[in-house]
Amino acid sequence: MSLLVAEDIHGGYGGVDILNSANLRVDADEIVVIIGPNGAGKSTLIKAVFGLVPIRRGTVTFDGNAITNQRPDVLVARGMSYVPQERNVFPTLSVTENLEMGAYTRTDDYSADMAAIFDIFPVLAERRRQPAGQLSGGQRQMVAIGRALMVKPRLLLLDEPTAGLSPKFVDEILERITAINQLGVAVLMVEQNARRALELAHRGYVLVMGACRIEDTGANLLANREVGEAFLGGRAAND
Repeated sequence: MSLLVAEDIHGGYGGVDILNSANLRVDADEIVVIIGPNGAGKSTLIKAVFGLVPIRRGTVTFDGNAITNQRPDVLVARGMSYVPQERNVFPTLSVTENLEMGAYTRTDDYSADMAAIFDIFPVLAERRRQPAGQLSGGQRQMVAIGRALMVKPRLLLLDEPTAGLSPKFVDEILERITAINQLGVAVLMVEQNARRALELAHRGYVLVMGACRIEDTGANLLANREVGEAFLGGRAAND
């Protein structure tokens, strides 16, 4: 059984549907990537799954339970965590304090989980007392992802995690996402760097005008001529 299933999703902002019969699923051991043109509704879809955009029609289930239009705090308690593209750290708080904010609902000892996050992102351990607002963009993204992991999610939702980052940090963030998945966390990610994202994805969706036009493995999408011409710089991976 899939961990997350979204079916026939219609929804958007101010009564206007951005999503038009969108579908997706994420299994418990997967990295799933959503790619597509600007304005296709990629971020809207991931926000709708997390209860940040109202769904007018359709259903979302998580671990077999209906979660359509449930509040984000309820979804966090169920085992889901979300990292927005922007304004995703508390800039005046230290790295450690940011991570502690991610554990605000926990009553158990989370010191081992914080140590694990410092193992995933060693630079954060070095800068643990530094205000997050003084970090580079890539380091701030690491803090945001680390804070999301502090709730011990089964599913991590990432909205454009490499947007605006240097090539060095793009590679580092994507490598760390793979490492997080290997620890048993499923990942659903919207990503502008389509080629790199599909290289690490188990499966991917191409979203066009609010609907999932193509679903396939990451490798097959890389080799798909139509996808290559539209999103991968004009060539499929095997051309």
